[in-house]
Amino acid sequence: MLSVLRTVLMLAAAAVCGLVQAQDWPVKPLRLVVGFAPGAQPDIIARVIADRLTRALGQQVIVDNRPGTANLVAAQAVKHAAPDGYTFFFATSAAIITNPLAFKTLPYDAVRDFAPVSFVGKSGFFVLAHPDLPVKNLAELFALAKAKPGTLSFATDGPRNFSGMLASWVSKASGSPILQVPYSVMPQGLQDTLAGRTQLVILSIAPSTPHVKRGALRALAVSTAKRLPGWENVPTIAETVPGFEFVGWFGVVAPTGTPAEAVQRMSKELTTILRNPEVVQRLHTLGNFPDESAQSPAGFDQLIRSERVYWAKLLKEIGIEPE
Repeated sequence: MLSVLRTVLMLAAAAVCGLVQAQDWPVKPLRLVVGFAPGAQPDIIARVIADRLTRALGQQVIVDNRPGTANLVAAQAVKHAAPDGYTFFFATSAAIITNPLAFKTLPYDAVRDFAPVSFVGKSGFFVLAHPDLPVKNLAELFALAKAKPGTLSFATDGPRNFSGMLASWVSKASGSPILQVPYSVMPQGLQDTLAGRTQLVILSIAPSTPHVKRGALRALAVSTAKRLPGWENVPTIAETVPGFEFVGWFGVVAPTGTPAEAVQRMSKELTTILRNPEVVQRLHTLGNFPDESAQSPAGFDQLIRSERVYWAKLLKEIGIEPE
């Protein structure tokens, strides 16, 4: 009888201890791992969020920059981190969705190694032209490509990165091949388009803005499903090719096995932060647009599942096979 009582007391104590630990989380600083160098757009967005999380959680949220090709370095760092609720990954859709579709082997498994926490927001892309090119929209670009085959070129960061994928799709949709010129350093590709050595370039919203505003580049179309706030004069690609959407996104994931209490609390705080009007406006200026429907772990998981299906179909359409 005494042994049974002792066992019951031990189990009760363990349950209370676990409850206290869950309620106490976090008790030390947290890491938010970012796969880009300081000053890059994803880093800036992550720091906006980390600053607010620090205030909400009462512990410092440190942005840990792990730059490397296709987010591989950052993804590995999070995969191997202890799943204790103190390491999170500010992941891109490339890391979670397109890398597994474009590469046969990766040093991580996007399905097995990460647990969804919260969606942050979408980032669209502009199809941009040098102002000397006699086109003002995507339909006119398609017409010019057909009229002068082989004379147009896109500056991209490679066929398996977002700008290259979208360039491949635009080329196919035009009905006439548009040459893709890959650059290992995308700023050089941008400079060549500004100089007119390439006629077209694809960039996300934030780095496009100063060049479009001063007339150095012309925005022909945006890849989001709807026209963007502040860019109502730029038509969507879907207005020329109905149903098309091509966006990158950011989200927070955790190493698989992270305590549910930490995941839920982090998701709750992120949802509150991403509904704050000041934060929303700041993210808009960075070309990022939150979506409340996917901010819970379950909502984000559903979005990830649907994105895998969508992107598998899209990559097949443009002829990208895993390599």
